[in-house]
Amino acid sequence: MTTDKPLGRKMAKAAAIGAVIALPVPFVGPVIGAAAGAGYAWWKANKKS
Repeated sequence: MTTDKPLGRKMAKAAAIGAVIALPVPFVGPVIGAAAGAGYAWWKANKKS
């Protein structure tokens, strides 16, 4: 599945950004922030198609 590679990179970047942003928020941990970031990147990519 070579078509998923760019999506995987975008999801990884968004997950890292989400984890960093979620660090100072007390009730949201980096794992939830990473999941939210990756989910947002996936949603954004699939919204186009």
